[in-house]
Amino acid sequence: MAVTMADISKLRKMSGAGMMDCKNALEEANNDFDKAMEIIRKKGQAVAAKRSDREASEGCVLATENGGFAAIVALKCETDFVAKNGEFVALTQDILNVAMDKKPKSLEALLASSLADRTIQDHITDRIGVTGEKMELGFYETVNGSYAVSYIHPGNKLATIVAFNQEVDRQVARDIAMQIAAMNPVAVNADGVDQKIIDQEMEIARDKARQAGKPENLLDRIAEGALQKFYKENTLLQQEFVKDNKLTIEQYLKQQNKDLTVVDFKRVTLNVE
Repeated sequence: MAVTMADISKLRKMSGAGMMDCKNALEEANNDFDKAMEIIRKKGQAVAAKRSDREASEGCVLATENGGFAAIVALKCETDFVAKNGEFVALTQDILNVAMDKKPKSLEALLASSLADRTIQDHITDRIGVTGEKMELGFYETVNGSYAVSYIHPGNKLATIVAFNQEVDRQVARDIAMQIAAMNPVAVNADGVDQKIIDQEMEIARDKARQAGKPENLLDRIAEGALQKFYKENTLLQQEFVKDNKLTIEQYLKQQNKDLTVVDFKRVTLNVE
């Protein structure tokens, strides 16, 4: 039986594959759509194996929130051309929708979650077959609190999510999300900074002071001062508010409500920084 344009169009809608891939799959499967879909999926698996050592540095980063829960996902690919493709962005959105609905505990659990009766990993593999590029789910991050907000920077390469300890005006919440996008803090406050980072900053400060000829007995005091400066520049609540540098983020939040604070945030970017 000859393959018709109607058959090819139908398979394209089912698979998202190109016209020639659909035509060839239908011919090989003797117009059996289930077999044709399997042929296309196997092609995706073959391409995925072949491209596994390639770098996927481009992609699409999306985020959203619902009440006190927010999530970010980043679907990565090799080129900006594919990253901006409507079907690639739609797949990223579908993955985010599953994350919001099922709230899986890990990236691996999200990949194993069902999307239209198949796993998310299967859908990603299918897209690999369509585009010929390596793809992977690069990031999945969540926050929980009494209230959460998300921010996606134009271009879909950077997103942030923030959780607060209580309800907050949405614009205020977005100000904080945009602050995180712009200033890339390492933690909410000093208590949240990893000890390895603290030790590293202290050692760098000691070395600088030593090279400047400072007495050995003053090095720890000098390093502690440098650490406090690091906290001011790199922890969210101590940072200067980008929209009003006369205020810290903590002071800005206290203007809204004396008990208001950030309990968690996440920032994902595919940009080179």
